[in-house]
Amino acid sequence: MYALGIDLGTTFTAAAVWRDGRAEVCSLGSRAAAVPSVVLLREDETIITGEPANRRALSTPHRVAREFKRRLGDVTPILLGGVPYSAEALMGRMLRAVVDEVSAREGGAPSAVCVSHPANWGPYKTDLLRQAVRVAGLDDATFTTEPEAAAVFYAQQQRMPDGAVVAVYDLGGGTFDAAVLRRAGDGFEILGRPEGIERLGGIDIDAAVYAHVARAVGSALTDLDEDDGAAVAAVARLREECTQAKEALSADTDTTIPVLLPSFSTEVRLTRAELEAMVRPALQDSIDALRRALRSAGVSPEELHSVLLVGGSSRMPIVSQLVGAELGRPVAVDAHPKHAVALGAARLASDALGSPVVQPVAAPVVQPAAAPVVQPVAAPVVAPVVAPVVPPVVTPPAAAAPA
Repeated sequence: MYALGIDLGTTFTAAAVWRDGRAEVCSLGSRAAAVPSVVLLREDETIITGEPANRRALSTPHRVAREFKRRLGDVTPILLGGVPYSAEALMGRMLRAVVDEVSAREGGAPSAVCVSHPANWGPYKTDLLRQAVRVAGLDDATFTTEPEAAAVFYAQQQRMPDGAVVAVYDLGGGTFDAAVLRRAGDGFEILGRPEGIERLGGIDIDAAVYAHVARAVGSALTDLDEDDGAAVAAVARLREECTQAKEALSADTDTTIPVLLPSFSTEVRLTRAELEAMVRPALQDSIDALRRALRSAGVSPEELHSVLLVGGSSRMPIVSQLVGAELGRPVAVDAHPKHAVALGAARLASDALGSPVVQPVAAPVVQPAAAPVVQPVAAPVVAPVVAPVVPPVVTPPAAAAPA
């Protein structure tokens, strides 16, 4: 018997299981525990998700959907190979694939499931999420907000007195969210009104890196034939390289981006300082949103126990530097911020099992604001899943590499 927590993100999806009083990350892919939130309709009308869908997307971009979580509530359908789907239908396929993969790995279906969602979603979007959960066949699933799940997981790692207040800064693949929460017994309550920025995340940083490359190579990109399959695949690969360059600069001070087009090849250098100059204005907007969340909660920075950084994009060094410098509080960074929400959701799902709490596997590190330290966490490896298709209604998202 085990409980399952699922964090279906804009660009990546993660899952964690809770068994015998302990939470651990569940590996959904062959290369990483979290898998791309990508759905692809094959020519035989079956759907694949995650890593296999991401690989095939290079050769069949018109059959793939990315970032569909951003499209939730949009009545314009997303077309996969000419077939219309809604965002909630694609989310349902992704959730079903996750449950099937975990069930295969664990040798049986979960006894309880908890699915997370942004704290600033209103009744309309949360109802659409419930529809997605029904599409996935998870009628008994419970729900939690992403900052609550992240705070619950953090509280398992650090001693926090009842009534302690934390701020959650969640910079994910597609959106930014900020919330202030107070410890209340075994859980947390959100104070004030959470703040969010709909179009700020890793994919927007990727787009900035791609624009840097486009400026460097001049007309080589703009002159490509959009109907040429080789050119389309080359651009898709270049976007992947831009994402990898962004991630590399979290650990290195400079990198090179290979540009391999059908009739042109070169390399473009990018330094961490250049990347930080590109993203600093947008990140300052996120700091402003965090300050609004604090004002709404009636909490001053000095009253915070700590600031918890969540989401893959929060690993950029400039994020912890800005947050620490602005608020002057300790910054807590998990070794794998993509998993914190899923681990917390698994803990919350376990409430239905009545199991005791034991120290979980991954632990974040609390650091003085400007320089958080990251410790590695083990991630098991499992093969991805193929999920069946049901055709409701959805829209073609802008092609962007996962963050």
